[in-house]
Amino acid sequence: MSESSIAVDPVELTRELIRCASVTPDDDGALDVVQSVAERLGFTVYRLDFDGTPNLFARRGESGPHFCFAGHTDVVPPGAVGWLSDPFAGDLRDGAIYGRGASDMKGAIAAFLAAVSLLPATSIGRDGGGSISLLITGDEEGPATGGTVRVLEWMAERGHIPDFCVVGEASNPTQIGEVIKNGRRGSLNATITVEGTQGHVAYPARVDNPIHRMVGALSDFVTTRLDEGTENFEPSTLQVTSVDVGNNATNLVPATATAQVNIRFNDLHTGASLEEHLRTVLAHHCDHFTLDVTMSSEAFVTAESTNLLALATAVESTTGIAPVFNTGGGTSDARFISLYCPVAEFGLTSQTIHQVDEHVRIDDLLLLSRVYLASLTGFLRK
Repeated sequence: MSESSIAVDPVELTRELIRCASVTPDDDGALDVVQSVAERLGFTVYRLDFDGTPNLFARRGESGPHFCFAGHTDVVPPGAVGWLSDPFAGDLRDGAIYGRGASDMKGAIAAFLAAVSLLPATSIGRDGGGSISLLITGDEEGPATGGTVRVLEWMAERGHIPDFCVVGEASNPTQIGEVIKNGRRGSLNATITVEGTQGHVAYPARVDNPIHRMVGALSDFVTTRLDEGTENFEPSTLQVTSVDVGNNATNLVPATATAQVNIRFNDLHTGASLEEHLRTVLAHHCDHFTLDVTMSSEAFVTAESTNLLALATAVESTTGIAPVFNTGGGTSDARFISLYCPVAEFGLTSQTIHQVDEHVRIDDLLLLSRVYLASLTGFLRK
């Protein structure tokens, strides 16, 4: 058993975390729950607040190898209607735990802490080699400016950067064991404003219609393939998410037109190269325009390594499923962690995340805990 000599029940811990209505940016006691369990398991806990964002870092042991589990206790709002029970009650129903955050990702945090509680006391910490840490933020579903990115800076300054990190995001589409995410596409948002000359529609020679210019540019954007994909990534894609001129008049050519686009891109591109692509196309169609680009992340991929393959082995030996490596989906805090150490994502299933009646099957929760235990055991034996 662990230093606490008490195994953590992942079911009850998941329910306790769900009962904390930790909708970003509120914590509502969720990190207190994590801290209490972590301290009982022999971790030294640091509570870190950056720009009002609550975070927790905890470490047990001081030597290498150093394994980190990263996650978040904040959740998206439950929505106003449709839940069969209180979204923050953690109800048990039909072999599952219901509540906001059950799969994304309070269940994974509980599963990991339960796995740590089953490690022999001599395998880690003061009596054994290696170390385990927790990087838990309350700002993953929000702006993500005061969360993981700031904790990593704090960790680097104090010598806490791990050798390998697993993020407990819901990586599996339908069953535990299907997918390990070993990278993510980059994400770029751009706001385009095209300027023209306002005037009466009956006198086209006196106007310069910015909508026509915008449509030409957007047509080029959506009909030009950025690439054909790579060994690790799907083809990059551009989606127009908004077009607006704010014009309610039928006889007026507006002075400006705006549009927003998002590009999800692979490692053939960078944010800078894609911004240049956007500017080139816009300059071909528009005499006067502004382009405001915001980067969420660059693309990254974690190359195959001993630690990544060991995680895959732990998954397959526990679940009987050989996981595939995948880089699809949206962004996660792994984009920040990848700048410091190798990182992969493995957690529960994504079938109900962010949905009404989000839930986790108890069997899946217990299975994930066994995967984490197998992974930790293999890692600490090195």
